[in-house]
Amino acid sequence: MAQRTVAHPGAATMKLVILDRDGTLNPLVDGYITTPDEWTPLPGALEAVARLAHAGWHVAVATNQPGLGRGLLDVVALNAIHARLQRQLAALGGRIDAIFFCPHAADEDCHCRKPAPGLLEQIVERYGVEPHEVQVVGSCSAHLQAGAALGAVLHLVCTGAAADCAPGQPLPPGCPAGAQVHADLGAFVDALLAAPAPAGRAA
Repeated sequence: MAQRTVAHPGAATMKLVILDRDGTLNPLVDGYITTPDEWTPLPGALEAVARLAHAGWHVAVATNQPGLGRGLLDVVALNAIHARLQRQLAALGGRIDAIFFCPHAADEDCHCRKPAPGLLEQIVERYGVEPHEVQVVGSCSAHLQAGAALGAVLHLVCTGAAADCAPGQPLPPGCPAGAQVHADLGAFVDALLAAPAPAGRAA
């Protein structure tokens, strides 16, 4: 079963975005981020998350962290990394409600390592949200493949693993068809907040 760190639970019915972490909130690095000092946000990423919070959206993160299973960091270190993220977000008036993570390596055949949908299923179950109402946002195909298996609305941001992509260009290999493409997390938030609210649901 996937391990997770959880902040504040939300309401039973909510507007929910599920983000990838590496390449979406912070730059990709060689190897793994193993200490809080190694974690830095992408320009504008935390501001984008704060804007979601101000607009009434709840944000969760689903992230593969195989460095745990390989002994390159422990849960204490991972929690410290995420505490740094949350502190920087709080300074902007934002927060991430929950961070779910898979500690397994690719050869462990778990259901929680993306592109399997296990982490996303846990998030949807926890918050009681219909999968087709969830916005799944990331820069790597595995995150969006997990979102496709869930039945969520898919958004590719052109940072991290997708830094060579751009809106209007063909989707990168492995990216599920139908994914909407945005220059970065800020551009995704611009588009999301400009869209009309679905019928029967308040903005």
